Amino acid sequence: MKRVVVGLSGGVDSSVTAHLLKEQGYEVIGLFMKNWHDDSVTISNECPWLEDSNDAMIVAEKLGIPFQVVDLSEQYKERIVDYMFDEYSKGRTPNPDVLCNREIKFDVFMDIALQLGADYVATGHYCRKGQEIIDGKPVYKLLGGKDNNKDQSYFLCQLSQQQLVKALFPIGELTKPEVREIAKEADLITAEKKDSQGLCFIGKVRLPEFLQQKLQPKEGVIVTIPSDFDQYTKSAPKFENKEAELSYYATKFSYKKEDGKVVGKHQGAHYFTKGQRKGLNVGGTKEGLYVIETDVVENVIYTGEGKNHTGLYRNVLFVSNEETHWIREDLTLNVGETMKVDARIRYRQPLAKATLYKVESGLYVEFENKQSAIQEGQFVAWYTNEELLGSGVIS
Repeated sequence: MKRVVVGLSGGVDSSVTAHLLKEQGYEVIGLFMKNWHDDSVTISNECPWLEDSNDAMIVAEKLGIPFQVVDLSEQYKERIVDYMFDEYSKGRTPNPDVLCNREIKFDVFMDIALQLGADYVATGHYCRKGQEIIDGKPVYKLLGGKDNNKDQSYFLCQLSQQQLVKALFPIGELTKPEVREIAKEADLITAEKKDSQGLCFIGKVRLPEFLQQKLQPKEGVIVTIPSDFDQYTKSAPKFENKEAELSYYATKFSYKKEDGKVVGKHQGAHYFTKGQRKGLNVGGTKEGLYVIETDVVENVIYTGEGKNHTGLYRNVLFVSNEETHWIREDLTLNVGETMKVDARIRYRQPLAKATLYKVESGLYVEFENKQSAIQEGQFVAWYTNEELLGSGVIS
């Protein structure tokens, strides 16, 4: 009988994951990961992780499976939280959920599971795992979930073959309503529980308040850039080759205060991210203002009016070699090679047609249509036919 360790989070998805595995005849163990207990950076007095671990325990009792809480807060702080503060202070926008899966759930947590003699680790992600024998060896595939509204493959875009071997995603074939239905039938306490928002495992923490605890407020100005700014309208030079063209279009616009007009003040450029609209508190414009660039050195936020502002859009991005990751190692591109893919630069974004170009220093991703708010520090993930092949950090 194969043993599976399930990361029980106290939510409906992981509860149903454990229930289904038990029905399929696995020996199931439930573990709740406690990733946060630093009271210096909590906002409210509610303690969500206690409530969640209680729900997880009640589900485990109902299913008749062993349950324990593992404290991973030290590793979480080192690998996720410190990294987040560092990225934000540099004016980049990290994705803690992607990192949490790579560094915590499928690394630290997986090690604990294997010490418990587990054959597999299962999570409640909406994605599927495939397998194919290529050149006599099994190759594992990460496929999108059946529920298009909930496909969570993007969050797992940094997993490796070694991690996929041991991973199971039992609810990947289901839709969210089906999962809730199964939870109701199985009389699980989490059946009606709302999906958690907020940082992976920190609970109900809202990002700006979270950042304010570590990154000191610093007043600066908000500048709005007109839509006919000369960098937007100048014509492109003649390019010697494709790489020169890609490099030109991957370079972001650069702004100075004098390029626009000062319309307000903010409390720190490092709290803002490209494409953001909330929190600017500037009135008197026809259309809402969007952040088109943040300058953390000069502490200036540059904005543009309306969501179609030219400053928000680019169609090429670059990923350095160090930050390029292939789940399908067998498909890794060599210098000079290209690949047609579908790509996304954030979770829930519809896939968009793009071409990968491998060069000496890294990888260019050229989209057919311009993308809004390409943000350094975020992950770009590329797919063909539902399969996530690889990903990288936008530089």
